[in-house]
Amino acid sequence: MSRGSGSGYDRHITIFSPEGRLYQVEYAFKAVKTSGITSIAVRGKDSVVAVTQKKVPDKLIDPTSVTHLFKISKQIGMLATGMLADAKSLVQKARSEAAEFRFKFGYDMPVDYLAKVLADQAQIYTQAAYMRPLGVMPMLLGIDEERGPQLYKVDPAGYFVGYKAACAGSKDQEAVNFLEKKMKGAEPLPFDAAVQLAIGALQNVLSEDLKASDIEVGVCQAGVAGGAFRVLTREEVDDHLTALSERD
Repeated sequence: MSRGSGSGYDRHITIFSPEGRLYQVEYAFKAVKTSGITSIAVRGKDSVVAVTQKKVPDKLIDPTSVTHLFKISKQIGMLATGMLADAKSLVQKARSEAAEFRFKFGYDMPVDYLAKVLADQAQIYTQAAYMRPLGVMPMLLGIDEERGPQLYKVDPAGYFVGYKAACAGSKDQEAVNFLEKKMKGAEPLPFDAAVQLAIGALQNVLSEDLKASDIEVGVCQAGVAGGAFRVLTREEVDDHLTALSERD
């Protein structure tokens, strides 16, 4: 095993290379990037919006069974970008934790605490050889009773932080650049503007006009159904796409 190269060091999750890198964790980030989809989430004045591509890999698959948006509790939604099988395992863990918290304390788990729980688990996977890091990057969205709209992103290394807008997947850097320009010095957006910014950002980075069947939009909106997470219907998405095209 030659020093200074990645040879051999990428076979173990828990061993640092001489340059101080954990290759398996870096490969987990790469798995998210090569998933073929791009996801964008935006935190507005009274809402949080998550938009992602919807790709059905086979014509025989029922499109209604393919999704990257998951309801964790009544108040919390997850947009999972990356390997879908890993995402479903993470969703199961998140739902279990949220239900246990509700049973134990009598109120819904806050978004930031769920992000911490998932990040702690991801970080443990970088220390122990019995599990590999999950090739998925979840974004958690919800309305906090005290702090308002919340958006968190958790990465495979176990790092989590709150965002005004977050991106993950194939073209995440292009999306970050676009959103930084749009949101620089801007006031928090109302619901419709937040939805249209997220969809517009996705259209911009993909350089194509999207149809309602090409994307999924998940939202949490204060004052609507108690701030519960819901996925917009195709008709609602169509209305936002029409408003976006008319504005442009």
